Amino acid sequence: MRKLGVGTDGFTFPLVIRACALFGDSRLCRDVHSHVFQMGYQCHLHAVNELLVMYGKLGEMGDALKLFDRMLVRSHITWNAMVSGYALNYDCYGAFEMFFKMGLEGLEPNAVTWTSLFSSHARCGLYLETLQFYGEMRTKGIDATAEALAVVVSVCADLGALDMGEMIHGYVIKGGFENYLFVKNSLICMYGKQGAIRDAESLFSEMESKNIVSWNALMSSYVESGLCDEAFIVFSELENSMVRPNVISWSAVIDGFAAKGRGKESLELFRQMQLANISANSITISSILSVCAESSALGLGREIHGHVIRAIMDRNILVGNGLINMYTKCGSLNEALLVFGKIDGRDLVSWNLMIAGYGMHGLGNNALKTFEQMIKAGYRPDVITFIAVLSACSHAGLVAEGRNLFDEMTRDFGIEPQVEHYACIVDLLGRAGLLQEASDMVRSMPMEPNAYVWGALLNSCRMWKNTGVAEEIASWVFSLDSETTGSYMLVTNIYASTGRWEDYARVRVSAKTKGLKKIPGQSWIEVKKKVHMFSAWNAFEIGMEEVYEILRDLGLHMEVEGYLPDEICAKGCS
Repeated sequence: MRKLGVGTDGFTFPLVIRACALFGDSRLCRDVHSHVFQMGYQCHLHAVNELLVMYGKLGEMGDALKLFDRMLVRSHITWNAMVSGYALNYDCYGAFEMFFKMGLEGLEPNAVTWTSLFSSHARCGLYLETLQFYGEMRTKGIDATAEALAVVVSVCADLGALDMGEMIHGYVIKGGFENYLFVKNSLICMYGKQGAIRDAESLFSEMESKNIVSWNALMSSYVESGLCDEAFIVFSELENSMVRPNVISWSAVIDGFAAKGRGKESLELFRQMQLANISANSITISSILSVCAESSALGLGREIHGHVIRAIMDRNILVGNGLINMYTKCGSLNEALLVFGKIDGRDLVSWNLMIAGYGMHGLGNNALKTFEQMIKAGYRPDVITFIAVLSACSHAGLVAEGRNLFDEMTRDFGIEPQVEHYACIVDLLGRAGLLQEASDMVRSMPMEPNAYVWGALLNSCRMWKNTGVAEEIASWVFSLDSETTGSYMLVTNIYASTGRWEDYARVRVSAKTKGLKKIPGQSWIEVKKKVHMFSAWNAFEIGMEEVYEILRDLGLHMEVEGYLPDEICAKGCS
């Protein structure tokens, strides 16, 4: 049009500016801005308003504010563009300041302004403030828009405010907003997050038209409720519909199976996703890395790491933390440390994972050093940090250090010890043979000890063959309403180690009477890029003859060296 010599006007520029904003090319946008001023449209309200929207989408609110301050005439659209720009860039304080100034200049905020204001607070996680602003808007007699209702419903989902969400649902029906697809999708998400799966299903089934967000909302609802098979059924229906699954659809079902410990299905779905040419996002990769971590599939984890580097996702904090978790649980601490060192924007989770990783492998001093580095770097430890570092002290036998940390937790950081921290400190004292001090610690706890605390104390009694303390606490343990068999097994092991077979049989019968059954321990091994699982009495078949032969050789070597194999070793070699 310009080459043909056709002149532009105040209606042409807003369209061109909007197109530039969609491209997201900052230099192109500034060129058009310059052209607007060269052509003398710097005072044209429609053109300048569109420039404000453009800078908001580019994330350059400083330039938007300079432009705004120079404007002689402003409309509702002008103010709304600024409030919306701040909301889009997660600056709730900037949005509120602009909202406040608007009132001072005598211009009453409308429904769009209010929606942008509490949308900014919702984006920043200020959910209670969001509901407060919504209430103020309704008090002023301003009718809610469909966009406002969708924001408030999402906030109710994140807050766990099901009653409030149901009330908003009633307003949606009364106000005639049921046909707005994004409102219905928000309601499905809200009911799904609160576990009201039947309500989510009902809303989904009554929708005349569904988009990919609708399908993903229902799948996520099932995943939130731990119903991964139901989520997969919906996913299969989606594949056979007119709407095609996207990366969010795949990630939902992959994460669902991973969360339920069904790693095999997760990995198979991930392979199918790759065959479908769907690029994984950070959530997908994080789920798959968790599967690799839990199944100790180091080879596969390294392959995923390679994929992450090729996809330029290695700087993503969620992926980085997933890699640290995978490498530490697979025993490759050096690789975990390399990943940790390359994360630019480390968060508290990154530090916690490294501390826990060192502790898991008995490297207590490394865990303490990492904890100190974290403090020096300006990070404030949380509840999880102290569980990790106390556990590390326990596994490494660092009694003095563990005691100091337990005291510092409350004194220096204002964190009240929870039952998990007591379990760690009891385990620390018990492993060091300080059974009386550990027992006194349990009795002085401000909350009721749970099975993990008693289990830590019982395990120490087993290690030191102290039946006196064990019997003293056994009655407390057995009175707990727990479906776990760990404490029963520890007590029977203590009796067995001291030859008290009648007491051993009595406890076994008691556990059996309560319907408790020990879940057999399981191990994994990766052979030729395939993960195999095996357990006692259900051996890993491939190559077992070679394993037994090596065990028999080791048994002979032990006898030659003067060591007598114990009962467990004898069973393994037989």
